[in-house]
Amino acid sequence: MLRTLDELGLADDTVVLFLADNGGCDEEIERSADPQARTGTADSFRSYGLPWANASNTPLRLFKQYVHEGGIATPLIARGPGIARDARTDAVGHVIDLAPTCLDYAGAATPSTLDGRALTPQEGRTLRPLFDGRTRVGHASIGWEHQGHRALRQGDWKLVASHGEPWELFNLAADRTETENLASSQPDRVAGLAAEYERWAARVGARPWDEVRRRRR
Repeated sequence: MLRTLDELGLADDTVVLFLADNGGCDEEIERSADPQARTGTADSFRSYGLPWANASNTPLRLFKQYVHEGGIATPLIARGPGIARDARTDAVGHVIDLAPTCLDYAGAATPSTLDGRALTPQEGRTLRPLFDGRTRVGHASIGWEHQGHRALRQGDWKLVASHGEPWELFNLAADRTETENLASSQPDRVAGLAAEYERWAARVGARPWDEVRRRRR
């Protein structure tokens, strides 16, 4: 695709964003029409299971569906005008930043309505300053919720819990692999971040997973 953009003379007018899907899937799935079918062929439908998911995510913790780093972290590669080749940044971004980034490059305003209906304001922030080699004001906090797994990141601090489990606290600057749980030694920080998570959840409509499941039944 990049070669085609070059050949068509469109590379200087095109921003390409490439990111991997988040987290290796540890689920054991076998739905192939032919159980003996070679993986990757049209007749196969299977996951690669826990061992390969663990290899994919090492050294990060847990897998797809969870909101520990092994389930949500992914690199982002960008190419386009003003983006220096081989430049790197460890600034924190989120997929909610992609739409504002595209709108920024397009010179378009974020719409506030759709078909006469008010839209929830976007919480994403454009990544373009980072692509231009500058800094940007990051998110004050970022929240996640998926099937009862929940987390909130604020600066280097991350509060995270799997469904039905108590909050864990990690300093990602010192412990990106989430192996040293500081929750018991910093209860005030846990309480403050947990309160911020509840405010975020109320704002975006992230309801408790058990409540959602009961309604679906």
